[in-house]
Amino acid sequence: MCFNRAMMKDFLYIFMHPGKSQYTRVVILPTEIFEAIRLVVWGKISMVDAERRLLANALQDPDNQHFVLLSDSCVPLHDFDYVYNYLIDTNLSFIDCFEDPGPHGSGRYSEQMLPEVEKKEFRKGAQWFSMKRQHAMLTMADSLYYNKFKHYCKPGMEGKNCYADEHYLPTLFHMVDPGGIANWSVTHVDWSEGKWHPKAYRAKEVTYELLKNITSIDHSLHVTSDETYCVQSNFLVLFPIIKKDIGSCCLLLQREVQRNPCMWNGMKRSCYLFARKFYPETLDNLMHLFSNFTEI
Repeated sequence: MCFNRAMMKDFLYIFMHPGKSQYTRVVILPTEIFEAIRLVVWGKISMVDAERRLLANALQDPDNQHFVLLSDSCVPLHDFDYVYNYLIDTNLSFIDCFEDPGPHGSGRYSEQMLPEVEKKEFRKGAQWFSMKRQHAMLTMADSLYYNKFKHYCKPGMEGKNCYADEHYLPTLFHMVDPGGIANWSVTHVDWSEGKWHPKAYRAKEVTYELLKNITSIDHSLHVTSDETYCVQSNFLVLFPIIKKDIGSCCLLLQREVQRNPCMWNGMKRSCYLFARKFYPETLDNLMHLFSNFTEI
């Protein structure tokens, strides 16, 4: 989805697969674009390739100034004017980015990314970006860092599971324009269940209180990964001169919760414009809520 400033044109375009043509007020990508699209596999570089193809097509219109990646399980949390002004009236791109020193962050790094990408620069973040035109163009122009992630960030490489869609954009912008990104995504996702995939909402869970709680959040939250390291040994060194016979030793590296205010043009604001994941069955409840409240 992209926004533009042209007064004589629509303000919003949605680029999507032609199979979703039942939705209204959309611009469908040209058929020839889809003929060239390859299978997208979760966790692999094809995820990034798909994002880049969407950007490339949207960038063809010079009036498109802001680009938002959403899924079909995302819903808006505010009316159109609120979303438009939030995105257009700032110089920031909302790209999620944080440092995770644990096994699911820096632990996925490969030294084969050297010298261009050092471990200390390796970052993590959600794939649901919202970026300004200059950052979309930068993404399309990059080949140096993209190729590093294409070849050395993949599931099962060196005994690690590195997912390019979680690391490429956060690392790229941390290195080339750290001051140009907000370090959080404007799409809310609930990871509180501690599973591989975020919470998915059913119809009975969609209430005014749920949406109000999400829109009231004014700080970003990042949780680093933890891991238990176990070493088989006859002795555990407690102090330089003290040993205890234990047979094995396990050390738990605790998670760290990183909490930062969502600053928009120097002001603390609500962080989120969209939320996911919502099942199709929630549509009626959502439409009822949005038709009765102009501002959640």
